[in-house]
Amino acid sequence: MIDPFKDYDQAYTDFRWDVPQYLNIAEQVCERWCAHAPEKIAIIDATDLGNIKRHSYADLNRAANTLAHHLVRLGVGAGDRVGVLRSQDLWTAAAHIAIWKLGAISIPLFKLFGPDALSSRLLDAGATCVIVDEEGHAGLSALDVVQVLPEGLAVSDQSFECANTYAETPAVLIYTSGTTGKSKGALHAHRVLMGHLPGVEVSHDFLGQNGDVIWTPADWAWIGGLFDVLMPGLALGVPIVAARLPKFTPEAAKEIIETLGVKNVFFPPTALRMIRAADCKITGLRSVASGGEPLGVEMLEWARDALGVTINEFYGQTECNMVVSSCQAAFPVKNGAIGKPVPGFDVCVIDATGSPTQQEGDIAIRRGAVSMMIEYWNNPIATQEKFRGDWMLTGDRGIMDQGYIRFVGRDDDVITSAGYRIGPAEIEDCLLTHPAVATVGVVGKPDPIRTELVKAYVVLKEQFTASSALRDALKTHVSERLAKHAYPREISFLDALPMTVTGKVIRKELRARARAEGKGAEI
Repeated sequence: MIDPFKDYDQAYTDFRWDVPQYLNIAEQVCERWCAHAPEKIAIIDATDLGNIKRHSYADLNRAANTLAHHLVRLGVGAGDRVGVLRSQDLWTAAAHIAIWKLGAISIPLFKLFGPDALSSRLLDAGATCVIVDEEGHAGLSALDVVQVLPEGLAVSDQSFECANTYAETPAVLIYTSGTTGKSKGALHAHRVLMGHLPGVEVSHDFLGQNGDVIWTPADWAWIGGLFDVLMPGLALGVPIVAARLPKFTPEAAKEIIETLGVKNVFFPPTALRMIRAADCKITGLRSVASGGEPLGVEMLEWARDALGVTINEFYGQTECNMVVSSCQAAFPVKNGAIGKPVPGFDVCVIDATGSPTQQEGDIAIRRGAVSMMIEYWNNPIATQEKFRGDWMLTGDRGIMDQGYIRFVGRDDDVITSAGYRIGPAEIEDCLLTHPAVATVGVVGKPDPIRTELVKAYVVLKEQFTASSALRDALKTHVSERLAKHAYPREISFLDALPMTVTGKVIRKELRARARAEGKGAEI
């Protein structure tokens, strides 16, 4: 655990990694606790609030050992790739742990993937089998792959000796969501969890305090659910609430949090916007962390009243996560900034030559970070292109501001209009402060005079109706609050925005739509 600190600069300067030569995530999250506190609660299954089940570390270890023995009987060995296609529950956690005990590589898979998405990932990885639940089994019906349904196994007390893996031994293969192109498999080593822990702890105002209980509505198939909540919680001894909602609603989230005494939540930005749109207030929280997209000033101010906490934004990506974070318990959360580099990480804004700059540039992470991927699976060219000298490029643009990092936008999302470079995030944030706006996506639309003009695609709240008057009101709203050059010159109203399965707006689809539109197209 990272020691709580008040002096960020000193903590950052003093921090040193102590990565052992031999390391296995299964030992970190399960076996170490079983050795001295086997009955400690690990997972609280709240899928059915009328029948809450509390599972100890001993329960988790028995499930993992049972699965590990079964996988061995199937011929799975060290280095083999095994998919996990399940929702939040005990067996999902046990599946990853079992795979790591073997020295094999787990592949988290999202339940909403269609057959093509599942097939492409499993074929690319050369997976030997997939651990499923009933729903996951149905999703794989069209694919020729060995399936394991743990619920059909007889849980035994037979132990399983954990593989003596190195910190650099491959452990997990996580595919990117594909927002900027074809999905790529980020191969991570057993050190990846250790690399996540400081950022996770900091983003929750030092996670691991007495009474902490953590939950996220984010699927455990994504790095944000798996390595920002589930595995860090298990490693730190913080009970994990398993309650994957069939469909996220603010009311369901509130019920889970207040019924189970959840103190710490990772809310993706989309979930926060939905809670705000529903005018929902949630009590009892100690910390809320959010990452994936910047929230903006207005959202942070709303949260202080509606959630009773200051949201700590964090930053990272599948390839190298939890590298920047806010931490209101240690230093002021700065409006418009995503935080400061987490102790243990060298994060910088660099120019085209790879040199640090105080101007807008590429957000980059120094090579060798503990949570950094080994490589893209079977894709050496993409791996090479990910780096500029000693720096891993995130693909995001930012500005270093007195130790804080300000997010400008994805490299290909930044809008160039009449000589100005405009980040879409601040315009989206401004539009979201209007009472009629539920969600919004902003892109640049080709324009012969301005190079690009700012185009906004807006989804209205149910009680509002699209009209020319409302469109003009939204333009004025941004113009008066943000900047005259940054207001959306065109606004179209949509029923829904194109989203990734992780809830991010797919701006490339909006850009394609904008390019296909004629001049002055406002719908």
